[in-house]
Amino acid sequence: MKKGQISTLLRQLGLLYPADWARYNLEKFKNRKINKRFKLEHPHVKLPPDYLIYESFQLNYQKYYTGSIKTAKWLKNHFKKHIELKDKRILDWGCGPGRLIRHLPEVIGNGCEYYGTDYNKKSIAWCSKNLPDIHFNNNGLNAQLPYDDNFVDVIYGISIFTHLSEQLHYDWFNELYRILKPNGILFLTTQGDNFKIKLTNAELKSYNNDELVVRGNVKEGHRTYSAFQPKAFMEKLFSTVEILEHIETAPEHAGWLPQDIWIIRKP
Repeated sequence: MKKGQISTLLRQLGLLYPADWARYNLEKFKNRKINKRFKLEHPHVKLPPDYLIYESFQLNYQKYYTGSIKTAKWLKNHFKKHIELKDKRILDWGCGPGRLIRHLPEVIGNGCEYYGTDYNKKSIAWCSKNLPDIHFNNNGLNAQLPYDDNFVDVIYGISIFTHLSEQLHYDWFNELYRILKPNGILFLTTQGDNFKIKLTNAELKSYNNDELVVRGNVKEGHRTYSAFQPKAFMEKLFSTVEILEHIETAPEHAGWLPQDIWIIRKP
């Protein structure tokens, strides 16, 4: 197959970068046995196409589905410290193929309404077809959502700022602020000090000067586009709101770097 034909095939599959395509196939091979066993043991569970799972998380069906029930409960516990979870509108900003939002109606309940938005058209198409009773929409990379001002009570974004440029940090924060109700809460994760070990010397110098560090030689928003956020940068971004919590979790074992958690309230 010629180089041009390979590039066309990769685009059709949604695999934009050869290195990413190689990692995807490696993950598929590594997880083939456990994934086959999961499908045999859970024939009722609807699963997105493999690449959609890989692009947004890990290509491990057990972690994607069963493990995410635990994460949904973890989210609920963070939310309920700051807001009563009854008859609320909850938005998953950057929902991907529904890894977390699919579990929240059962985990939270209490008459809440659930919304999911993502820039990946294929993920939103899959979610809209397979996850009933949740409202999904496809957004662009630019900060614009089809919701009225003061529309939702809770917004969460897991590892979304980690794939955005500095300008889009500000643009998206302003848009999320617009649709968040007064006294509503915003839950976000970032790549903070735990990730300094991944930085080059030049990147570390910028990071220690409280500058956002971005590796942006690929498509913005894609998993291979990475941003690292110093504490002072995030505090400046959130200067107009109340920071309820900034949680820094120490790594428990090698190979696992917890992201920082930021929970803020709209005045």
